[in-house]
Amino acid sequence: MSRMSGFMGGSAWSMARDIADGFVSVTERTYRKMTVAQMGQLGHEIERMLRELRGGATTNEETAALQNRQRRIQRLNSALTVMRAFRQKIRR
Repeated sequence: MSRMSGFMGGSAWSMARDIADGFVSVTERTYRKMTVAQMGQLGHEIERMLRELRGGATTNEETAALQNRQRRIQRLNSALTVMRAFRQKIRR
């Protein structure tokens, strides 16, 4: 019997990518079935993806690309905020 991963998409990296692309909408409920270790892995991958996005160079002439980059950053930041709030809640 194979053990299923707690991540949508199979791995923490693919779930972070799906969050950034808007395929996964993150709420508190998303994290309920995850272990603390899995949330740590996902948080690490989200932070790594944020660093990559912020480090990428875009010019002001590429409006569509700039908007897409900002949307991806916003989704990932939102997912981290929800995760941190959920982890605070379960510690109490």
